[in-house]
Amino acid sequence: MKKGLFILVLTMLGVACSSSSDNPDNKTDDTFDRSKILTNVADNIIIPSFKEFKNKVVDLKTKSSAFINSPTQSTLDNLRTSWYNAYKSWQYVAMFNIGKAEELEFVNFINIYPVSKADIESNITNGGYDFTHPNNHDAQGFPALDFLLHGTGVNDTEILEKYTTNSKAANYKKYVTDVVQKINETAVAVVNDWEGTYREKFVTSTGNTATSSLNKFVNDYIFYYEKRLRAVKIGIPAGNFSSTVLPEKVEAFYKKTISKELALESLFAVKALFNGTYFKSSTEGSSFKAYLNALNKNDLATKINAQFDAAKAQINTLNSNFNQQIADDNTKMTKAYDELQKAVVLLKVDMLQAFNVNVDYVDADGD
Repeated sequence: MKKGLFILVLTMLGVACSSSSDNPDNKTDDTFDRSKILTNVADNIIIPSFKEFKNKVVDLKTKSSAFINSPTQSTLDNLRTSWYNAYKSWQYVAMFNIGKAEELEFVNFINIYPVSKADIESNITNGGYDFTHPNNHDAQGFPALDFLLHGTGVNDTEILEKYTTNSKAANYKKYVTDVVQKINETAVAVVNDWEGTYREKFVTSTGNTATSSLNKFVNDYIFYYEKRLRAVKIGIPAGNFSSTVLPEKVEAFYKKTISKELALESLFAVKALFNGTYFKSSTEGSSFKAYLNALNKNDLATKINAQFDAAKAQINTLNSNFNQQIADDNTKMTKAYDELQKAVVLLKVDMLQAFNVNVDYVDADGD
């Protein structure tokens, strides 16, 4: 009698638990067409962003040639402006580490910082270097140009001297040319890949597996936000991962006054991607937000956008020169980090769970 009653209770509990897990409240069957996200992202965000970036790099190459042929204040100023515009454009493509960009590990040739002044000077002195070698990842790209155009002297007269009367002037000029050429070569390779066969491969990989397009893409997106934006642009210089502040690790250290702007451009690009907003447009297409809404996760989508806005508001309180902000009042930097961090949980835990996607990268900073 007791045994039979015990079995009956267990059976009822099993049915209740099964019913609860199979049909959770507010859960919609995931029949969302992932190809719509992939198509919108490829055609209206990634490819236009990369084409714009390539065009900015072409202009950078043109302005660098003019400077090398005639190093004057005018050609230096023009080259600096072109570098600045290309650097901003980079913020819109840096998160797209997929396809040829992933194969090439494109960030290693474009934006590893802090730059190694010692390695650059050694390369210039020796006259020979291999940009594909890991030792030169921090001696090229936009950070290297930052040093070469803004940091080789205490004023423009001294900087121009490096490219005119200095005994190594020819080597300095060659180094600028080679750095720009490597950026251009990388940009062209990635654009050609997207405009070639990769676009079709990307949009037709619609499954939910570790190697399918959306699973890899959403992971790359969150990795970029968490590591490249939150940690590298803000957290590391502010000392969130060390026992002391590290102001020398800010982005655009030698130009100094654009580190805040680059961070804001990056955050703008991240939010636009989440909402499926077309590049250089207010039109929205299929997106992570649309996917969450289809899964009855409207509140989560709203929270993510609100947290992006809160992070933007806090970053806007900072000095345009992050190096100076750290010296004056580093608590504002750490507050910006905190606001960025709040979105990590929403994206990396809540959104991935909703999409039934696993994290595919190792988290080494304990967040």
